[in-house]
Amino acid sequence: MSRRTLSDDEEALWSNVARSITPMRPAKAKPKSELAAPKSASARSSMRAAPRIAPALPIKSPPLAPLDRRMKQRLARGRDAIEARIDLHGMTQNEAHAALSTFLHRAQSGGKKIALVVTGKGTRLSDGASERGVLRRQVPLWLTLPEFRSLIVGFEEAHVSHGGQGALYVRLRRVR
Repeated sequence: MSRRTLSDDEEALWSNVARSITPMRPAKAKPKSELAAPKSASARSSMRAAPRIAPALPIKSPPLAPLDRRMKQRLARGRDAIEARIDLHGMTQNEAHAALSTFLHRAQSGGKKIALVVTGKGTRLSDGASERGVLRRQVPLWLTLPEFRSLIVGFEEAHVSHGGQGALYVRLRRVR
């Protein structure tokens, strides 16, 4: 299979494209002869016309990971401390969302590792169906949103001693 040689314009265009991408692995150092500027006038003019700034790529949110069994066990038995707590009882969804966001930002910036978020279980009807429990359903959904992914590693339902179905253990990310 034979390869054709690139024209000066094509080489200049390719070098601009190559500079605008982020490699998956660090590149090896190139010899200085490969880094030389193009010599033709048309190649220099096409380099000036090419965009110099790479377009911004969307930032991917870090994945969530559930708390491991041992950590949950240590929290339930009181061996690991719950370093921050918030009770969202009696708040509207808007109030609870704002309070949760503020709380998680403060806890993370304060170097906390584990937080307890109490949502409550909701009001029960006589037939056992849940009438309310809006925050109990909504808070786990909020915690999976990109705005909270930079703050938390994961979350799990709390042990019965800490509120059971009406509370969540939240593991916070370290500040970088």
